[in-house]
Formats: sequence, structure tokens, C-alpha cells
Amino acid sequence: MFDLKHYLAEKRRSINTALDQWCGETDSPSRIVQAMRYSLTAGGKRLRPILCLAAAEAVGGDPDAALVPACALEMIHTYSLIHDDLPAMDDDDLRRGRPTSHIQFDEATALLAGDALLTMAFEILAKEGDPAGGDPARRMRIIHEIAAAAGYQGMIEGQMRDMAAEGAALDAASLAEMHSLKTGALIRASVAAGAISGGADPARIEDLTQYAGRIGLAFQVADDILNVEGDPGVMGKAAGTDRDRKKSTYPALLGLEGSRRFSLRLVEEALHAIAGFDGGADPLRAIARYIIERKR
Repeated sequence: MFDLKHYLAEKRRSINTALDQWCGETDSPSRIVQAMRYSLTAGGKRLRPILCLAAAEAVGGDPDAALVPACALEMIHTYSLIHDDLPAMDDDDLRRGRPTSHIQFDEATALLAGDALLTMAFEILAKEGDPAGGDPARRMRIIHEIAAAAGYQGMIEGQMRDMAAEGAALDAASLAEMHSLKTGALIRASVAAGAISGGADPARIEDLTQYAGRIGLAFQVADDILNVEGDPGVMGKAAGTDRDRKKSTYPALLGLEGSRRFSLRLVEEALHAIAGFDGGADPLRAIARYIIERKR
């Protein structure tokens, strides 16, 4: 029987070791390096980089070949969290059980730390290792997938829509589209980058993209539920903030039980998308279930 807990712990160790090596000296006198390390090494699920490694395995590739894009994705994700927490956006004081970057340092340093992590992600993608197996076109495709997902037609557009929708009641289609950009785009890129690193053919990549789209939305539904009934001590961040900011959420639209049913359906659809894969995709199958069962 597949042991997801062991798998996640093993992959987190590998990812954390690589991130630690790339993100400057632990005792660096540089304030910006200290701020980058503060957020990047604060823990977290490492879901996006793990999905990248698992997708490489699912197509029969070497997960080590996907470690560079995996770590770049975590840098981008962390930058987005630093910026999301700023007073100009969500104005949060707590992230991953610690004061947010702008509380620990200051707003200007937090902004620059986020900018630095974003640019470092593309620095390592262009320089470190060879996730493309010596194929420049494949390497460029990985970079393009990640850049597009993080940019103005992906994650940033989703964040803009989320901010603009505060106080409004989005319908189901608009809510799904917003979250497919804000949360889903980087999750889809994580799976696609891993599959490309593993040498997948177009049909396999398409199946995995379908899988990623479903789990990306399921992840957001689970986040919305946790914001209502999660334990702040476990989550490492405050609960009830969506209600306070009058955000459009799935519990507000469907109710808690309706949201749970919807998340289960999304996971079933994700598993159906990779039903033709062999046991190499078992980590992806287990992660799909974990996404809606997690407590943080």
C-alpha cells in the first residue's frame, strides 16, 4: 500500500535541502537574503514542487531531473504569499505560524523579498541543472509554462479578480474561473513542468493537465472550508478572514456540505483523468485525496 506520509516527508527533505542551498548563506548579513530565507524556509506543504516531482515519476521520468523547476515553483509560490499578505492586499499578520514578512521586517523589505524570489526562480531555471534532458526546446517550454502561469494571464490575474470581487457575490462559473487562475494556474504548471521534465508525450501531458485542473480547484474549495472551520493553531494562519473581507467563497455559494460534495466530485474527476496511468502515478492519486482531507 502506498505510504503518502513517507513520500511527502521524503520529497520535502529533498526540496528543502535544494532551496536552502540556493537561497544564500544562513548567516548572511544581507537584509534581503534574510527576508527571502525567512519566508522560503518557514515550512509549508511544498505541494507544488512535490506535484512537479510526482508528475515526472508518473510518466516514467527521473524526479531528480524535475528538482530545479520544482524549487523554482516554490520560490514563485512563496513570493506570491509574501505579496498577498501585504497591507495593500490581504493585510495578514500570520503565515505558516509565524509573523508575515512585512511584520517581521517591513513593507518595503517584504516587497523586495518577493521580487527577489520571483527573479531567482527564473535564474535557476535558466542556469541550474538540466530538466530538459539536453533539449533546449523542452527547457524553454518548461520556462514558458511556469512564466505564463505566474503572470498576468494566470496567477496575477486571479489575484486581481479576487481583490476586485470583495463585497460581490460571484456566480459559480466566475468563482471557478477566478480560482483556476489564482490557485489553479501554478498547480497546472507544476504538473506540466514535471511531465515535460520526465519526457512525457503530448497525450500524457494533456491527461495530467486535466488532473491538475481538477485538484487545483479542489485545493481552493478545501481552503475555503478551512477558512470557515479550520483551527488557526494547526493552519498557522487566521480563520474567518474570508467572511470578514466579504470574499466570494464556495461555502458562501454552496454551503459547507455542498462544498464538501463538490470537492469530492473534483477529486473523482481528477482520478479519472489519470486512470490510464500505471502505478507510477500512485503519488498523484494519493495527493488528490490528501488535498481535500488536509487540516492546513
